[in-house]
Amino acid sequence: MNPLSLTSTDPSKNPLRCFLVEDSAVIRQNLVATLEELLAVQVVGTAEDERSALDWLRTSPEPCDLMIIDIFLRQGTGLEVLRQAHALRPDARLVVLSNFATADMRKRCAQLGADRVFDKSAELEELLAYCEELGKPLARS
Repeated sequence: MNPLSLTSTDPSKNPLRCFLVEDSAVIRQNLVATLEELLAVQVVGTAEDERSALDWLRTSPEPCDLMIIDIFLRQGTGLEVLRQAHALRPDARLVVLSNFATADMRKRCAQLGADRVFDKSAELEELLAYCEELGKPLARS
């Protein structure tokens, strides 16, 4: 990923509010830092397992424009998070970020309501570009 190819955060934009479900602390921290430093994204919460993610979905009053969900978690599965997020947060864009973005997994995620699926090891720039595009309609007039 080449961070120089991305524009820095424009303070005239409303931030895209994002909830992140990722079990790896290192990936979670790096992704939060990248989203918040390079794009107009505010990470409003994180979860590292299915139960924490579902608790947040059910109880948090925090608005959410985008959810980034890993599929294979230490406890539970991102597929269940994806399924319930589709029902509980119908206005949020649902994105899967996984090391297992096979054709079958992409199809399954789409069936559960995913707007996009990105491969963690090969499509991070595409994820960032997607997030940047999502943030554009939120720009202040």
